[in-house]
Amino acid sequence: MKVDLGDLSAFVAVARAGGFRDAARATSGSASGLSDAVRRLEGKLGIRLLNRTTRSVVPTEAGHSLLARLNPVLNEVESALDVVNGFRDTPTGTLKLNVPMSAARLVLPSIVPRFLAAYPEIRLEVIADESFVDVLAAGCDAGVRYEEKLEQDMIAVPIGPRVQRMAAAASPDYLARRGRPQHPRDLLDHACTRARFASGAAIRWTFERDGETVTIDPPGQLLVQVGGALELKIDAAVAGTGIVYLFEDWLRPYIERGELEPVLEPWWPSFSGPYLYYPGRRLVPAPLRAFVDFIRADQRPR
Repeated sequence: MKVDLGDLSAFVAVARAGGFRDAARATSGSASGLSDAVRRLEGKLGIRLLNRTTRSVVPTEAGHSLLARLNPVLNEVESALDVVNGFRDTPTGTLKLNVPMSAARLVLPSIVPRFLAAYPEIRLEVIADESFVDVLAAGCDAGVRYEEKLEQDMIAVPIGPRVQRMAAAASPDYLARRGRPQHPRDLLDHACTRARFASGAAIRWTFERDGETVTIDPPGQLLVQVGGALELKIDAAVAGTGIVYLFEDWLRPYIERGELEPVLEPWWPSFSGPYLYYPGRRLVPAPLRAFVDFIRADQRPR
């Protein structure tokens, strides 16, 4: 049975994206073209591969089985074709990164504009995602995570600041009304703006000083999910709702403008910076190779 490779690629793109429009954006194609390709493939195979509704497009059982076999094959085809890309004077293609919101906010802004200026033929797509996904299964070339969240069998390259700190802060108005905590356990008597992961687990606050570590589950009226809603957490703290606990670099501009004041600064814990990670079991696409070389050069002492 002869099946068009383009139709197979269209099916994989739609299945990965969960819809024809998102797949069209990811492939720079058209939703109608992808729909026609999937329909041709289903007609050729004589079986439905995707269940379509007005709200979602999901693989059938047969579609899941086909996708599981096609993913590694198409990845190898893409890698093989990318070998040719290595002979270009300037790498071209798409680089797709999966990163947490903190990296999109604090790490990439100082890197991305310079990288894109250096490689004008590379298209960069960044997905801010707090869940710990399999980057290949998500259709991404690489991800950014912190050391304790790295998957096994991955190549990890330092990216961004190598030491970061968590910080606590509150508005001058709040501290004038409620007083300034002197020890992390004093936070149990304060209002705190809190966050939780998509799993529902609330983030506990950890503080360290002179070998002592204190972890608390603080009280507070406001609870937001990690991601875009973190800005609401900061805005609420600036408005005097309570104490905020977040990356120091995220809070620093507000502190420098006087909108927030540091709280328990001697207790702020430090941790190692993030890593760019990608699978080491396949050929590295030219856009990713260029990005890795760029950030490695960026990390060298000047």
